[in-house]
Formats: sequence, structure tokens, C-alpha cells
Amino acid sequence: MAAINNRYEFVYLFDVENGNPNGDPDAGNTPRIDPETGHGLVTDVCLKRKIRNYVDVVKQGGEGYNIYVAEKGVLSQTREPAYKTEEVKALKKKDEQVAAARKWMCANFFDVRTFGAVMSTKENNCGQVRGPVQLTFAKSIEPIVPAEVSITRMAVETAKEAEAQEGDNRTMGRKHIVPYGLYRAEGFVSANLAQGDKGTGFSDDDLELLWQALANMFDHDHSAARGKMSPRGLIVFKHKDALGNAPAHKLFEAVTVTRKDAEGPARAFTDYVVAVDKAAIPDIVTLEVKF
Repeated sequence: MAAINNRYEFVYLFDVENGNPNGDPDAGNTPRIDPETGHGLVTDVCLKRKIRNYVDVVKQGGEGYNIYVAEKGVLSQTREPAYKTEEVKALKKKDEQVAAARKWMCANFFDVRTFGAVMSTKENNCGQVRGPVQLTFAKSIEPIVPAEVSITRMAVETAKEAEAQEGDNRTMGRKHIVPYGLYRAEGFVSANLAQGDKGTGFSDDDLELLWQALANMFDHDHSAARGKMSPRGLIVFKHKDALGNAPAHKLFEAVTVTRKDAEGPARAFTDYVVAVDKAAIPDIVTLEVKF
């Protein structure tokens, strides 16, 4: 498949209700937050994990759609098949082997082709790949106020605990949630990093799969910790060519999210208005509202 020919930027909106969208393990798994502004944060790594998981569910390891950074994976072992191909084994020079192995990894692993990867460690060196798709941290539209709620498990782990409670067998715990938060992330798709011998080969089919993942990945990621998470908007800017026709930050500024009523805390997506200033978008850039 041919690599994409156009540059893209996009704005992605999603929300969380009574859940923890991305806990911080260094802070007792509390929701991530900007300490100076109080805005909630979700890392780009978290969003990429959900995209990877969705592609894994949909493609089930089909040809060209393996996942390199898989959960519980051993990366050096995942790269090993690249060095078992006839093409790589036929090469004598190390740099040529690395280049061929890098190409094989891009062809066979969706996340390498999409996000890139550092694979230049000593064992099964496959070089480094700059991915054409990158995401910013997602930030909540307004400051969030995380809540900590007590929960009760009607069982204990060991007989010793049961004896200590004289058969009551209850375990108390805590759960961190965001009552409601609407988050905004921004993304970039570079045709330049997809094309040519040094590109990853990221194709139009891959791009369509990325849009599908952003629209559906939360439906395959439910857990007790994350509560209700939903995609709320995907606004895409398609440039006419590979180098682009407008600064990315100007396109992002054309998308605004504001409150309908500033009184009281927001508790639903309908409390907000999403607007796109079409006059600020050059005619040479195509606006695509995916949802």
C-alpha cells in the first residue's frame, strides 16, 4: 500500500464520568492533574495504548497489523523474526541488516508504522523509527476536582483476616474518580515521515483505521476504574499536499469549546458548545468532522 500524500492535524474530544481516565502511579493512582491550573491530564502514551489495543482486537494479529508494544511483551523477542527473514540474513553489513530489519518492522507492525519506535538496542537491533502520527497530552477544558470515595468488599483475602474480624469479612478501600471532565487532545499526521525509503509506509488504510480507533476504542476499554468514557468529537484538517498549507496551531485555534452556562460544575457533554471558525481555515485546507 502506498504511503499517505497529505498532511493532517486533528482535534480529539472525549469525556469521563465518575471514572479515572489516567491514574498517576506515583501519586497513589489519583487522576493526573496540572498542579498550577487544576486541569486534568491524560498522557499521549495512555491514548496510544488504547489505539493499540483497539487495532489488536479488530485485526487480531493479521498480516501487517501486529502490535509491537504489546501488553506483557518482550521487545527484543518481538524483533527477533526480522533477523530470521531471508532478506536480512542475506546481508553482510550490519548497517544494511539494521535498515532491512527496520523496514520489516514497519511493514509488519501497525504501531511502529504509525507512532514509531526506538529499536536500536544491542539485541536484534532494528534501528529507530520516527512515527508520522503523534498526539499531545489531553487536557480537560476546565479544572477538575477529583473525588476519593470509600468502597467495601464483602470478602477478605485470607483466613487470618476473617478470624481477626470474627467472620464479618469486610475489606474497606478507596477509589479515585473525576465526577465529570471533558478532555481535548490534538494530533499530527506527517506525510513526510510516511513516504520514501526512510518513511514508515503509513497508508490511507492505516489512517482510516486510526480514525476508527479514536471513534471506538473506549467501547473496548471499559473497567471499574475508568467509569464511563466516551468519544465526543474528531475534527480533522486535511492539507492539500505533504508539506501542509497552514500552521497547525492556527488550525487548532479555530476549534473552541465553551460552556453554555458558567454557573455550577459541568456534568455532561451537553453543558458545552463545540464551534469551528471556518473563516479561519484556508480554502486549501479541507475540514472533516468525523463525529
